[in-house]
Amino acid sequence: MNALLNISGLNAFFGKKQVLFDIDLGLQAGEKHALIGESGSGKTVLAQGIMQLNEQARFSGSLKFGGKELLGALPSQLRKIRGCEIGMVFQEPMSALNPVMKIGQQIAEVFTLHLGLPPKEAHSRAIALLADMEIKDAEQKAQAYPFQLSGGQRQRAMIALALAAEPKLLIADEPTTALDAAVQAQILTLLARLQAERGMAVLYISHDLNLVRRFADKVSVMQHGRIVETGNTQDIFCRPQHEYTRLLLNARAARFNVPLPENTAEVLDADNITVSVQQKSGWLRRREIPLLQPVSFRLRYGETLGIIGESGSGKTTLAKALMHLIPFSGSLKAQGTVSLLGKPWQTAMRRNMQMVFQDPFGALNPRLTVFEIVTEALQVHEPHLSLPQRKQQVIDVLHTVGLPEDILPRYPHAFSGGQRQRIALARALITRPQVLILDEPTSALDVQWQQQLLALLADLQHRLGLSYVLISHDLAVIRALSHRVLVLKDGEVIESGDCEAVFASPNTAYTQKLLQYSLA
Repeated sequence: MNALLNISGLNAFFGKKQVLFDIDLGLQAGEKHALIGESGSGKTVLAQGIMQLNEQARFSGSLKFGGKELLGALPSQLRKIRGCEIGMVFQEPMSALNPVMKIGQQIAEVFTLHLGLPPKEAHSRAIALLADMEIKDAEQKAQAYPFQLSGGQRQRAMIALALAAEPKLLIADEPTTALDAAVQAQILTLLARLQAERGMAVLYISHDLNLVRRFADKVSVMQHGRIVETGNTQDIFCRPQHEYTRLLLNARAARFNVPLPENTAEVLDADNITVSVQQKSGWLRRREIPLLQPVSFRLRYGETLGIIGESGSGKTTLAKALMHLIPFSGSLKAQGTVSLLGKPWQTAMRRNMQMVFQDPFGALNPRLTVFEIVTEALQVHEPHLSLPQRKQQVIDVLHTVGLPEDILPRYPHAFSGGQRQRIALARALITRPQVLILDEPTSALDVQWQQQLLALLADLQHRLGLSYVLISHDLAVIRALSHRVLVLKDGEVIESGDCEAVFASPNTAYTQKLLQYSLA
């Protein structure tokens, strides 16, 4: 049987640097094939190579889809294939979605361009597809721009966009990264149903091995740009042949909780933090839509407060309010300085509280080099430093997060998702803050890098007395680092307490459901 996708001897180069080595991979129609490997192993480069999306990469070898060679194909030929024959769910939906087009318009555009539907029917189909992605109030969300959706909602909208033209092959590059465990299960169930109904092949890229085991028929393992092992999922997980595969499978979440001394001082006091937006309701009338009900908490020196809840529960909204990135009501007191009703903090307070954002690609300026990105805050907070002094501080913080200094002249697009996440952490640490707001800091990382990053965060907390507000849908990450936990649902705190107590004996059915999916 001829393969739908047949890759043979594929190599990829960025300039003189080779990043893919003699890749051989075949996908049959209707097959669910997973690609696993640590961050930077070449998974996304391979996925983008199939779609011929990375103009800076040079490929050699053979890459055939439906018997037609894609390497060297004309742009007009590739446009007919992209979206219609091959769909792709990108790892970072905020950078993949058009920021100036409403979600419904973007999906309707696929129906119009590839299927020839009239605008009204295309819009109706777009709303129906969003509803199929388990997005609540699909008609309302179709009128929203990407920045108005939560990370998980953007991810589901990206999946809808990729599936709109009913492609024969779906490349899903970390399609559930921004989603909580319950929604991850729903999305995988949805993808499996659509794959079975349409006979669609799926190339599923993920660092979450539990999801891979539940979803895939076959697995290929990548290391340093090479496929080191391929086989049936059951064989790979039960009888791995390659040492690297065994290393991946044996990686387990460790505990890094730093012991918290009693009676430590408070570094952040949040009192009745409330966020709402105005929405049109009839002619010249607006109504307040609450996004975050009054939230209060205290954060102590050297403490980690975990924030959990399903996608759209208000976790990132709370983080942005704490950083004064969106208007809010209530008060924040940090190290004796009070901020009321969202008034901007002094520059000194900005230095003492930094944030690592959920989407590192969207948070990093694509026109700046790594050196310019990381050193930018030093120019504001320590303008007296000379260029050599700033460069040395940047090198030191890059080493702290496990990155080499030779990346200084490179730009964000040249890195994997996990590497960009570490660059974002380096940028946050450069000012030596007292409080770090960590919004899904490990979502783009495989288990090994997760463990390294969590160990690093724990070490920094122990040595520097840092306090963390840790937001994650991965409850193993929350449990590994947190002392206390807040549980959010629909913008409201429904449960809080000591981390171990909440995990051992949750008081609400909602928290029980989160734990059931995440820790199963």
